[in-house]
Amino acid sequence: MNIKGLAHIAIQAKDYPATIRFYIEALGFKRGHHWSLPSFQIKEASMLISPDGRTCLEVFDDDAVIPAQGKKARSEEEVAYGAMLHLAFYVEDVDKAFQTALTHGAKPYVEADNLALGEPPLIIRNALVHSPNGEVIEFIQDVDFDIESHSSVK
Repeated sequence: MNIKGLAHIAIQAKDYPATIRFYIEALGFKRGHHWSLPSFQIKEASMLISPDGRTCLEVFDDDAVIPAQGKKARSEEEVAYGAMLHLAFYVEDVDKAFQTALTHGAKPYVEADNLALGEPPLIIRNALVHSPNGEVIEFIQDVDFDIESHSSVK
């Protein structure tokens, strides 16, 4: 297999400038490249580069015609169903990331807390918000999910 890692996740923005601002100001992304592509009705698109310098978030304007899973929600109250459930970002401090996102217009979804997952328990600290654009974003402190490779019982 020639997979090196996740390149990007693409989202469609209801309010393109506000969505770009949120990811840059609240989450520390930087704008790498931006373009338009009239053949797909794309007026505005940007590739935002995460603080790790490698993983990206591709943001399209609301009218862009792009391949997508699921369907758009017709209102903020409606849940849109598709393949993507949420975006998760590793952070140094879950509580700080949660508060920073709220300061920049996100809405709280799940307050910061510690969770025990599985057996043997893997303790994680995470929190979730709804971005101003509607994505569910999870903040998670760095954790090694490859517990089975480190376990003597396989």
